[in-house]
Amino acid sequence: MEGDAVRQEPGALSEEQAARMLAGMNEVIRAGEEMRRLRTEMIRLFAGFGWTQDKIARITQMSQPAVSKQMTRFAADEPLPRLGVALQQHDVAWLEGRLWALAEEVAETLDAARCARFVAALARGRRRFTPQSTDELRRLLEADLRLGAAELPAAFRTAYDEISRGLDTGAEPAGPASAAASVRRTVARQLQRDRLRGDA
Repeated sequence: MEGDAVRQEPGALSEEQAARMLAGMNEVIRAGEEMRRLRTEMIRLFAGFGWTQDKIARITQMSQPAVSKQMTRFAADEPLPRLGVALQQHDVAWLEGRLWALAEEVAETLDAARCARFVAALARGRRRFTPQSTDELRRLLEADLRLGAAELPAAFRTAYDEISRGLDTGAEPAGPASAAASVRRTVARQLQRDRLRGDA
């Protein structure tokens, strides 16, 4: 054998193939870790609502002992997060959650929506919200709303205008004892989807 050359068995993975495969796995693992952190933050939020461990376990589809274990990790002197559930909040994470919900609804309503791939990447944890990605999603949504105006409810444009105005005029910071950004984004996303579907 010469130098570092490695003899490869026929039918074996190449180093390049293995690297690509592991890169995909690492994305799934990172997304899984982020979802576990989000679930922990949501449990903290639900505890702040005064919900019992049994109720939280039922909602999160976890066992009561698992919820109890999560709750014992919270520092006793650390205040539980607060979160208002009014749709009209103006911090960045909240507005991003609303934007995400609107993009999901547009992607489900329009055939060949420009924002569909972005939404799918967010859902799989391959994209994260940054100022740049938020601007990109806004551009995609703007194009979808303009080109699909005849197919989309007017409420979609109204929601987009309201969210964009909030992002453009300088979003307000969330309060100091407020829930984590990921929790705020998740709750806003669900509330906005419910509103757009007429469930709220």
